[in-house]
Amino acid sequence: MKTQFFSLVKRNCKIFFKDKGVFLPSLITPLILLFLFIAFLGNIYRDSIRSVVEGFPISDGLVESIASGWLVSSLVSVCAVTIAFTANTVMVQDKVTGARNDFLIAPVSARLLALSYFVSTYLVTAFMCFVALGAGFIYMGIAGWHLTVSDFFLTVLDLLLMILFGTALSSIVCFFLDSQGGIAAVQATVSSAYGFLCGAYMPLSSVTDWLHNTLMFLPGTYGTGLIHLHLMGGAIGALSGEGVPAEMIAGMKEGFDCTLQFFGTDVPVWTSYLVLAAAGCILLGVCLAINLSRKNKSS
Repeated sequence: MKTQFFSLVKRNCKIFFKDKGVFLPSLITPLILLFLFIAFLGNIYRDSIRSVVEGFPISDGLVESIASGWLVSSLVSVCAVTIAFTANTVMVQDKVTGARNDFLIAPVSARLLALSYFVSTYLVTAFMCFVALGAGFIYMGIAGWHLTVSDFFLTVLDLLLMILFGTALSSIVCFFLDSQGGIAAVQATVSSAYGFLCGAYMPLSSVTDWLHNTLMFLPGTYGTGLIHLHLMGGAIGALSGEGVPAEMIAGMKEGFDCTLQFFGTDVPVWTSYLVLAAAGCILLGVCLAINLSRKNKSS
């Protein structure tokens, strides 16, 4: 059983990395997005930060550090979900070629096959996301490093949980797709919409109250907030050394979604972790259940 499982996971990963038409764009796209964020959105966020602390002599380096934290956290939080949909093309390809049916006819259980797709998608997505995070850390180091050791490791934990959520969600959606056109359409939709729905491209504080409260029902919003907190919190906290009042610092954390609110009530950090982890585990259970259900119907 273990040998079958690891062989399937290895096989799925090798198929993805050997397909240069899928692998290379998936690897390069986050780096291109980071460059575009810096080139086209950097000044917008810097101006926004300066407007909040207007009247205080804040150094340009600190402003740059806060802006870089926002840009990098936005990028990696989106990649954790969008790349998972790209990595799941292997499962869809196996349906198109009939390889999945061949596996199910052979002595391979539906649960084992579903887990192999899930784990390989998770590993591929994690590899891509940590490449993007590494590039982001280089940019943040150049802009001005304010991350503590705990912030660093908590960011890694946040990203791993976000990848779990993204992998489980994409596995469920892609299970019902059986064509290359279908997965391409879903990827385009997720890539264009998810960043806005999770609060990555624009803070939730900038949208209307009803939309804000609605988006707080989405688990990805909590993961994005955690990554914002741990990549930006140190730099925003450093404003106290520039004479910025604690109330203004708290307001800035809320404005940049480092502190989330659910119907006007602050959401504790542990609650965000609980929601994100529970969502990933529940979706994984749903993924296994629909695979077993389809196998039973086929039988």
